[in-house]
Amino acid sequence: MIKPLAGKTLFITGASRGIGLAIGLRAARDGANVAIAAKTAEPNAKLPGTIYSAAAEIEAAGGKALPLMVDVRDEAQVRGALAQTAEKFGGIDIVVNNASAISLTNSQSTDMKRFDLMHQINARGTFMTSKLAVPWLEKSANPHILMLSPPLDLKEKWFAGNTAYSMAKYGMSLVVLGLAGELRGKGIAVNALWPRTTIATSAIKNLLGGDALISASRTPDIVADAAHAVFCKPARGFSGNFLIDDSFLFENGVREFDHYRVDPSVDLAPDFFVPDDSVPPVGLGRVVSGPERT
Repeated sequence: MIKPLAGKTLFITGASRGIGLAIGLRAARDGANVAIAAKTAEPNAKLPGTIYSAAAEIEAAGGKALPLMVDVRDEAQVRGALAQTAEKFGGIDIVVNNASAISLTNSQSTDMKRFDLMHQINARGTFMTSKLAVPWLEKSANPHILMLSPPLDLKEKWFAGNTAYSMAKYGMSLVVLGLAGELRGKGIAVNALWPRTTIATSAIKNLLGGDALISASRTPDIVADAAHAVFCKPARGFSGNFLIDDSFLFENGVREFDHYRVDPSVDLAPDFFVPDDSVPPVGLGRVVSGPERT
């Protein structure tokens, strides 16, 4: 049986590790082509994974890979990478804006170089990559742009203490809002996807909470499965959505979520930016068995 993304071409920024790589691997299991557009070409002890190791994993999973060293702040590099991808695979069907920079610092602790970096990668990089991909996406039978960015829940608590990062991350979501409307007539879907809980990535381990927070997280597979479900939707009828991973999967028939947990014996940690009125489809407390289970 032909799988949904067989022969489709994905261009994924920041795909050398973490969520970006997981999305690529999920597509590769369908037999998709995956362009890995990321900066890491040399191994790093704290951030494992390079464009070349990711490409090897994509190929091993059943897909075709194109490792591309790309800084999403550089217009010429992004243009060139998109053109290389289209030339190698015959077009581009899906763009995933996953590349992101983070610094959870208050205004007094945020230097302007770091402010600029976050805005250049998160908001500007997302806008530019999406903009430059449109000529190829217009030729696809079912084109999608997906941002790994949060719902537009503009509450003070999401900005206080980390204003610069929140501005940059919500900037990605504003691109969704604008391009969904602009590109709807062209049949190009533009959506956002965000995890309900923290996700076990190197960034979470190194920057936020170490091994303890990793144990309280879900694996990147939950985001990858949700992204796959987005890409299977008809682009002309599914655009402008701000999705939470587990709720979207539940709406699409998934009922078992425990296998996504890193450690079922630990309560799951909620991620930033999840609106208060977003009710999880399953409990986030630790998984118990026997007499303790309720």
